[in-house]
Amino acid sequence: MNNWLIFDRMVSPSPSSAVGGQTPGTARPAPRAGSATALVAVLAALTAVAPLATDMYVPGFPAMGDALGASSSSVQLTMTAFLAGLVAGQLLIGPVSDGLGRRRLLLAGSAGFALFSLVCAVAPNAEVLTAARFLQGVAGAAGMVLARAVLTDRFHGAELPRRFALLSQIMGVAPIAAPVLGGAVLAVSTWRAVFVVLAALGVLLLLAVGKAVPESLPPERRHSGGVKSTFRAMGGLLGRRVFMGYVLVVAFASAALFAYIGGSSFVFENLHGVSPTVYSLIFAANAVGMLIAGAVFAKLAGRVALNTLLTVGVGLVLLGALGQVLVVPVAGEVLAGTWAALFVTTAGIGLVFPSGMTIAQGLGRGAPGAASALVGGLQFLFGAAASPLVGLFGEHSSLPMGLIMLGAAGAAALSLVGLARPWQRHGEPEASAASGS
Repeated sequence: MNNWLIFDRMVSPSPSSAVGGQTPGTARPAPRAGSATALVAVLAALTAVAPLATDMYVPGFPAMGDALGASSSSVQLTMTAFLAGLVAGQLLIGPVSDGLGRRRLLLAGSAGFALFSLVCAVAPNAEVLTAARFLQGVAGAAGMVLARAVLTDRFHGAELPRRFALLSQIMGVAPIAAPVLGGAVLAVSTWRAVFVVLAALGVLLLLAVGKAVPESLPPERRHSGGVKSTFRAMGGLLGRRVFMGYVLVVAFASAALFAYIGGSSFVFENLHGVSPTVYSLIFAANAVGMLIAGAVFAKLAGRVALNTLLTVGVGLVLLGALGQVLVVPVAGEVLAGTWAALFVTTAGIGLVFPSGMTIAQGLGRGAPGAASALVGGLQFLFGAAASPLVGLFGEHSSLPMGLIMLGAAGAAALSLVGLARPWQRHGEPEASAASGS
C-alpha cells in the first residue's frame, strides 16, 4: 500500500492549495503515459460491466421462465431489480467514496459483482434471482460511479473531457454488444452460463483494479466528518441550480435514449416489418452515430467550448425527436424517415453525454463521488422510467416512442436554458471558477 500512496502523492495536487479537494483552474501532474493508459482501460471495462449485465441474459428470458416456473413479468422484474440496484448503488457508493476513498470500494464492488453473479447462476427460483440481481446491480454500480470519480481525481483541463468521451462511447457500444454476447453463450449453454461469464468478468475486474487502479483520493483530500458529511455534500450539490441543470440535461437525454432502446425493436420489426437481423444492423448503425459523435467531441474538446458542444448535442436530440414525431403525419410510417430521425437523435446524445458529464463533474469537483452519483443515478433512474412507457402508450404507431423522446428532449432543452444557462460558460476548464450557484 505504501507504493500506492507514493504514487498518489506524485500525481495529486497539494492539499494545502486545494479547496474541496481541488483548486479550480489549477493543473495537476498527470499519471505516466503507460499508467494512464492502463488506468483508463480498466475504468472503461468497469463502466461496461453494468450495461453488459443488464442485457446479456435477455435472449434467455423464455428459457429462464421455463426453468424457474416463472411468468414473463416475473422474469422481467429481475431486470427492473438490477436497474434499481444500479441507481441505489451509485447514489450510495459515490458520496461514501468521497470520505473513504475509491480503491477499496472498487475492489469490494468488483468482488461483490462476481459473488452475486454466481448467486444468480444457481438461483433456484425467480424470487432469489430477483434479490440477487438487485445486489448485483448495487455492486456493479461501484464501477460506473467510481470510474467517473477517479477520472475527475486524476485528469484536468482538456484531457478530462476526452477521457469522459471514451466512457460515453463504451456506454453506447456495451448495450449493443451485450445481447450478441449473450446469444453466443446461449448457443452453447444455458442462461445460467451467462451469469457464470459475468462472474468471471467480475473476477477479472477485481484483478485489474488491484493491478492498475491505485487510490486516486489520498486521505488528506477526503471529506472529514464521516458518512453524514459526505451525504451533506450531496445535499449541497442538489441545491446548486447550475450543477443540477447539467445533471438534468444528461438525465433527460438518457430518458430519450432508453425510450428509443425500449421501443425501437417494436417500431422496426412490427411496424416496418424488418427481420431481427436487419433491426440489429439498424441499431448498430445508430450506435455508430453515437460513436462518431463521441469521437468528434474528443477531437474538439479543448478547442470548442464544452457548453457549445452540449448545446449542439441537445439541439440535435430535439431535432431528431421532432423529426420522428412529424414523419408519421407528414409521410406515414416510413422506414427511411424513422431511421434518419433516430440517427440524428442518437448522434446528439453522443455529444450530450460526454459534455454534460464533464461539465457536471467539473462543477462538483469538491465532491467528485457525490457528483458522479447524482449524474449516474439520475441518468439510469430517468432512463429506467422512460423505457416501458412506449409499450404502455400504444403499439400501433411509432408516435408514442417519438412523443416520449420529444418530451424528454424538450425537458433537456429547458433544463439547459432555464437552469444550466450555457451562455454563462459554467464548468469550462478555463472558467472553472464559476460558482454554479
